[in-house]
Amino acid sequence: MGPALNVSPEHAVFVGDSPTDMTAACAAGVLALGAVWGWHPPAALRAAGADHLLPEPTSIGPSLLRHLPLIIAHLDGPHPDLSPASGDAEQTWALLDKLTSSPATAPYAAAVSTTPSTTAALHGWDELLADPPADLAPAARAHLPQLAALEAAWPALAHGNRIVHGDLRADNMVRDHHLGVTFVDWAHATTGPACIDAASLAPQLILAGQTPADIARLLRDHPATAGSPETTTAFLAALTGHWHRNARKPAPPGAPGLRAYQHRAAAAGLALLGYRLS
Repeated sequence: MGPALNVSPEHAVFVGDSPTDMTAACAAGVLALGAVWGWHPPAALRAAGADHLLPEPTSIGPSLLRHLPLIIAHLDGPHPDLSPASGDAEQTWALLDKLTSSPATAPYAAAVSTTPSTTAALHGWDELLADPPADLAPAARAHLPQLAALEAAWPALAHGNRIVHGDLRADNMVRDHHLGVTFVDWAHATTGPACIDAASLAPQLILAGQTPADIARLLRDHPATAGSPETTTAFLAALTGHWHRNARKPAPPGAPGLRAYQHRAAAAGLALLGYRLS
């Protein structure tokens, strides 16, 4: 973002609450400030490159403001409600359509060009195919070679010229009272095919109570995914494999609910893949 704003790294800071945020700050060459009121413990933030730790939001005081050339926006509102009874999901899909309808601007592309895309490295079915666990879901077991093949094809398809948020969930959005749904927390920002954010959002809608059949139709027909069904399926397979693999790992320090979330997300992704593989 610095190049897009014509701001040099020494005049900026990155405040974040995850190791990924700290890694992104280090890659950008800016001061990395770890917010320890989030899910991750101070040691994890330090290990990821945090220059300083902030014990509470009020720690961002006048002594730090000289590093902050610009506050981009103040958003006033809650996270969106992605359940069937809400209109927020429709707003979110419309925003995705707007975001991916044209190539990324040159300043944005330049700002993210030096940051490796985390989406291209997603995988998990390869390890599960090599050593299938006894409790693997029957639907996954039945399609395991096909899922591993789709996942293997994904890295070659991961390149594109559209804006990619890379981590769309309700808690990475704000429904501003005036602006409507807005995407925030761009720690994984990159460029890639238009389908990435739509396909990663789709399981979140199932977790919010929408039916897999309805979301499968949405995914089939949305402008971001309709023109690239093979790429969409390959990415969804890689993302679901990532969730299936990671859900089986021990919980990381400071994130006791992460593995349970990944288990639910893996089931939602697999339900969508069932419609795309049949």
